[in-house]
Amino acid sequence: MSVYDNVLDLVGNTPIVKVNHLDTGPCKLYLKLESQNPGGSIKDRIALKMIEEAEHRGELKPGATIVEGTAGNTGLGLALVAAQKGYRLVLVIPDKMSREKISNLKAMGAEVVITRSDVGKGHPEYYQDLAASIAEKTENSLFINQFANPDNPLAHETMTGPEIWEQMGGELDAIVVGVGSSGTITGLSRFFARQAPDLELVLADPEGSILADYIATGKVREDAGGWLVEGIGEDFLPSISDFSRVRKAYCISDRESFETARELLEREGLMGGSSTGTLVASALRYCREQSEPKKVLSLVCDTGNRYLSKVYNDHWMRDHGLLETSSFGDLRDLIARPATSRDAITVGHHESLANAYKRMMLYDISQLPVMDGERIVGIVDESDILMAVYNDESRFSEPVATAMVRELESVQYNDSIDDLLPIFNRDHVAIVMDGEQFLGLITRVDLLNYLRRRAEGR
Repeated sequence: MSVYDNVLDLVGNTPIVKVNHLDTGPCKLYLKLESQNPGGSIKDRIALKMIEEAEHRGELKPGATIVEGTAGNTGLGLALVAAQKGYRLVLVIPDKMSREKISNLKAMGAEVVITRSDVGKGHPEYYQDLAASIAEKTENSLFINQFANPDNPLAHETMTGPEIWEQMGGELDAIVVGVGSSGTITGLSRFFARQAPDLELVLADPEGSILADYIATGKVREDAGGWLVEGIGEDFLPSISDFSRVRKAYCISDRESFETARELLEREGLMGGSSTGTLVASALRYCREQSEPKKVLSLVCDTGNRYLSKVYNDHWMRDHGLLETSSFGDLRDLIARPATSRDAITVGHHESLANAYKRMMLYDISQLPVMDGERIVGIVDESDILMAVYNDESRFSEPVATAMVRELESVQYNDSIDDLLPIFNRDHVAIVMDGEQFLGLITRVDLLNYLRRRAEGR
């Protein structure tokens, strides 16, 4: 084992592992673990390259501010490098980024500006346009602009490509890559055009992005949709992009991406993020379509630890219609945490108010069913606890029964959705019952999630 002088010396030289337990058809599939970079993603490579090249050109002065718009891991890579080199970093990110990433960025010292994810390029609140505007108004600053920065693909042309070729012993038939800024696919394309011109480049694209269609038709669609996968997919062609050697592209739905990421963890022990799911799903499709053996490589783009509240959270997946669940055709379909599957978060009537409060904080919920054995006897919410302890903090040790609401609003599971609205209008939650058996709660948010899923056909 080597000893390194600086965390930045750990960027690159990531391992490659063979896939053994997924159906790869006649092919052998390998994954390069970019999640093993010190910042947890492939974007550490471009962050280091873009900053160091800017330093060499004299574009970054001591004490400078780096500004970037990022929908994914580039911000984390920049935060890693900027912190080590002493630069201030301002990042503009769309509001679909996972909260783990935001917390990580702030912990590394980055200043985070959250903007809208429902507007396109040219809108003043589009993350790239807003970042450019902030840089323009900030003295001694540099808009790093990964989407137009030639040092982005240069990192992959000079680092990632040579690494892959050496590690695979010069034996590789295809690489499956996703596109965010397009630096990876452009840089790898340039390297392999010289080193292995017959190697196939395959694009993995989220459903809603314009890029798979562009590869198939050569035309840029103007009707890009939305997608939940983070970090890849685009609604425009980045100026640094070069797709001239890409002959095949797969369009992967959010559901398939998230399911594949979870399967990769379960079957192979590899925990990647949502974009890894898109890449691996595409690579598996490609492998299964082949009629002869090939060596195929794709990437674990980043660590799945940043997606615990999304990809690996059953409740979030269920709320977004991404997890296969039983459909009853009644109010049971609206219960986010069913008691029958032991997912309901409850508190005993004899437990302390402190326990109820800690459980609310742990699970990020605002009310708890209060149980006496299998029987629901009350509801306690944040305001009930606040009113109980506000003038006497010692009451945190008192039983929940002293503060809970005992007048409950219940519906039977086969009642109409319309029966929920009067309950919500009285600022209550609906308790769903099967006769005398407690099934779970329905809140306003649960109803909204259900209506959104229905509108999207999920």
